[in-house]
Amino acid sequence: MLDPMRHATPEEAEQAFYRAFERRDLEAMMRVWAEAAHVVCIHPMGERLTGVEAVRRGWAEIFAGGVELAFRLEAVHRVHGPNLAVHVVREVIHVAGEPRPRPPVEATNVYQLERDGWRMILHHASPVGRPRPREARPPLH
Repeated sequence: MLDPMRHATPEEAEQAFYRAFERRDLEAMMRVWAEAAHVVCIHPMGERLTGVEAVRRGWAEIFAGGVELAFRLEAVHRVHGPNLAVHVVREVIHVAGEPRPRPPVEATNVYQLERDGWRMILHHASPVGRPRPREARPPLH
């Protein structure tokens, strides 16, 4: 039987992730994350945070800012396997006191099934850029 503090599905883990984010609850946030050296978190325009302690410090820093946020997820794309789930979402972020949402953020959330339920192993968020004309885009590969 799964520990009630853990998540029976990747969707439950994702709901807990955004709920902890909105509440600025560091302990609830870290209960979503796997306790492994391979976890990675990349906040928009931020550096890569690898390992549980680095991820914890990153969230503590964000939550210390005291900004109240509310999230609405759009354009959700999910791919599930027996032990791994990848969710690509567009985060529409509302900041308390602001009349309109901020520009959207594209996020990739990866969850892994562990003995005690689904846990996050990757959160990578990037601001959505404005599309440029095709001829102005340099090739990346």
